[in-house]
Amino acid sequence: MLKKNDTVVTEFILLGLTDRADLQPVLFVVFLVIYLITVIGNVSMILLIRSDSKLHTPMYFFLSHLSFVDLCYATSVAPQMLVHFLSKRKSISFLGCMIQFHFFIALVITDYYMLTVMAYDRYMAICKPLLYSSKMSRCVCFSLVATPYGYGFANGLAQTILMLRLSFCGPNEINHFYCADPPLIVLACSDTYVKETAMFVVAGFNLTCSLAIILISYIFIFSAILRIRSAEGRRKAFSTCGSHLTAVTIFYGTLFCMHLRPPSESSVEQGKIVAVFYIFVSPMLNPLIYSLRNKDVKSAIRKVVEKKLFLK
Repeated sequence: MLKKNDTVVTEFILLGLTDRADLQPVLFVVFLVIYLITVIGNVSMILLIRSDSKLHTPMYFFLSHLSFVDLCYATSVAPQMLVHFLSKRKSISFLGCMIQFHFFIALVITDYYMLTVMAYDRYMAICKPLLYSSKMSRCVCFSLVATPYGYGFANGLAQTILMLRLSFCGPNEINHFYCADPPLIVLACSDTYVKETAMFVVAGFNLTCSLAIILISYIFIFSAILRIRSAEGRRKAFSTCGSHLTAVTIFYGTLFCMHLRPPSESSVEQGKIVAVFYIFVSPMLNPLIYSLRNKDVKSAIRKVVEKKLFLK
């Protein structure tokens, strides 16, 4: 029950990564560089895929959307975080917090299933190559991309509605650098059982379901690759999956550490460090992983560079 003298929270204070004032300028520079690399890398990947006709295939179509989602969810946190590094008052309005909360959850879940769709695409390309063109038609590809967006934003909306049903009337300091589930639940002054349960069910279901589909796809993929008689053929087949597997390992490894723990002060502190990896490091590395390990992307980059030099 709420006391009569309790006041409704209209804004939150984000405590950030650390309260040490001497580290704030250093962290600002570090995260500004990371964010700029993320923006440049993902925007370049999207533009490169759109401009090179050889990259107009389902695999790169899905990759361009992965880059877009990575860019969006990093942007939902990074600009405000950078401002707060140089601000004395690190506040965010209640409405702004809920908007950030919604978009972040929606985009992260979209990212789960975009990686899942990419695994399915590799399964079709390697296990059913003769049916690939018909089964991965333009219409099918658009449907496979639209589904993660729709499902992700529906999940984000449901979680935000449950968060809005909680009462916030006491402390308003969020022990995090963005509006995340566990530290917000800790601040609620009403019963959080439904929200906590929903958080674990949604996080657990989406993590395990998407990862299970990816793992099953790769079981079939690896069994198909091992049946290829040519060593060169096996090498080429493995190379098309290497980048995706690396991205999946980084993304899912940190997410399992982040979500599948009960909200507490210690889990929030640990969660802040883990969150840095999947909010900043993973979106920054993905374009590098796909460009450095992929001959088609490196060839497209070389063409763009040569064209620019020739025009000069």
